[in-house]
Amino acid sequence: MVSFSCIFLVIFVMMVGVVSSAKFEELYQPSWAMDHLTTEGEILRMKLDNQSGTGFQSKSKYMFGKVTVQIKLVEGDSAGTVTAFYMSSEGPTHNEFDFEFLGNTTGEPYTVQTNVYVNGVGNREQRLNLWFDPSKDFHSYSILWNQRQVVFLVDDTPVRVHSNLEHKGIPFPKDQPMGVYSSIWNADDWATQGGLVKTDWSHAPFVASYKGFEINGCECPATIATAENTRRCSSSGAKRYWWDEPVMSELSVHQSHQLIWVRANHMVYDYCTDTARFPVAPVECQHHQHKTTTHN
Repeated sequence: MVSFSCIFLVIFVMMVGVVSSAKFEELYQPSWAMDHLTTEGEILRMKLDNQSGTGFQSKSKYMFGKVTVQIKLVEGDSAGTVTAFYMSSEGPTHNEFDFEFLGNTTGEPYTVQTNVYVNGVGNREQRLNLWFDPSKDFHSYSILWNQRQVVFLVDDTPVRVHSNLEHKGIPFPKDQPMGVYSSIWNADDWATQGGLVKTDWSHAPFVASYKGFEINGCECPATIATAENTRRCSSSGAKRYWWDEPVMSELSVHQSHQLIWVRANHMVYDYCTDTARFPVAPVECQHHQHKTTTHN
């Protein structure tokens, strides 16, 4: 028989974190070109034309947790366009976790590029082609962040893990509150086939649609110092956050198999294997290759 105290503890663990699953305007606000954002019921639409793109940002910043949005990407000829969903802190030594959806010509697959910036340094691009057409329907895109790992998920399938390797002297993003952002813009100098295919403005406006806005994390008021936010948003004693639970510190066996499948069947670029850019593989890549070998 499960005691009342056990039930209370489980509820307490779940509820300590700030849980938000809400309408767009409760969590977010337009950040630029407000006339290029429209709402239709629960759906937000962002458009890119030859005048401007647009974007939105969260009203608050967070440390740790999970952010999710459902996106239906630009249909048809989306070459030259980029739609981004990402978390970022501010300043020259900022941290950032990126989903960037690179458009393509009609019939060619969208490319999803992920990147991780730590202390202002990125250059950790991975690219994959999805196992579905992301312009035909809404799909969920999530970023899970805790003190052990950053996980990028598509429809709850992990497509990338950035692990905490501080024990190897590699910095890990865990001390800067981050906002949540999305934008659509013209990037035809690099987005499609390395910039060879340009945006065809006769197909404008290019529209990305959003719904299912969820933020489940530790909210960081701007009036509180960063060090204090780090303490507030970390589990200690009886205060337990769900993202600090042991089960969240690494992928489950099933998730590990899903990630191996994604990498084997859908990854088209990995900075870790780009010897032209990195004659010596970055240290975190050497660790990842070892883990992949041991999983296999």
